[in-house]
Amino acid sequence: MKFGVVTFPGSNCDQDLLYTFGEILGQRVVPLWHKDHDLKGCDFILLPGGFSYGDYLRSGSIAKFSPIMTEVIKHANDGGYVFGICNGFQILCESGLLEGALLHNNSNRFICDNVYIKAISKSCIVSAKATSKESILAPIAHGEGRFYASDDVIKSLEDNDQITFKYCDRDGKITEAVNPNGSVKNIAGITNKTKNVFGMMPHPERSASNILGSKDGLAVFEGIVEKALA
Repeated sequence: MKFGVVTFPGSNCDQDLLYTFGEILGQRVVPLWHKDHDLKGCDFILLPGGFSYGDYLRSGSIAKFSPIMTEVIKHANDGGYVFGICNGFQILCESGLLEGALLHNNSNRFICDNVYIKAISKSCIVSAKATSKESILAPIAHGEGRFYASDDVIKSLEDNDQITFKYCDRDGKITEAVNPNGSVKNIAGITNKTKNVFGMMPHPERSASNILGSKDGLAVFEGIVEKALA
């Protein structure tokens, strides 16, 4: 399997993903530029965190018009894998590949902190391997990370096992007290109905090696490699 990491103007986590997949996991991974008109034969597309186009409008709302997103959307609609982290999650929601929206944090402040998340879905490749863990330490860094969707959408996400991660405490307990941004039902990540498009606000790539202080996040990527290659 070949992985591709898209860089938009303002991306700042692209190199982290290239390193995680290439150096830590030993996978074939290549950089993709936002003006590219092809995916260079990549099977799995990664949209990194950052501040695409400066987040001057809603986060991700300009990036969805980048030339490469035409190919990313087609790839996803054809059943190909796409994973967006933080700003990448925002781009996926703006592009209509994932339901819901990422709103301003309920504190109206940018939050940069370490949080814990709990893997929920056992049928999604980004969370299935991580369900054996009580919790995963994963940094967050966002101003618009509050996941919101209508009651009907939330029910659909729950019924179809599409909620991949929720904010929790270190022991895996999910409470409003540990919800960092006011996301509905502590939701930190979701997938689409066909479970080939994934988005999450926390950064597992920033906790994928002991040199970063934790390698909890590596379970997310190991699940991708194991399940996608199975």
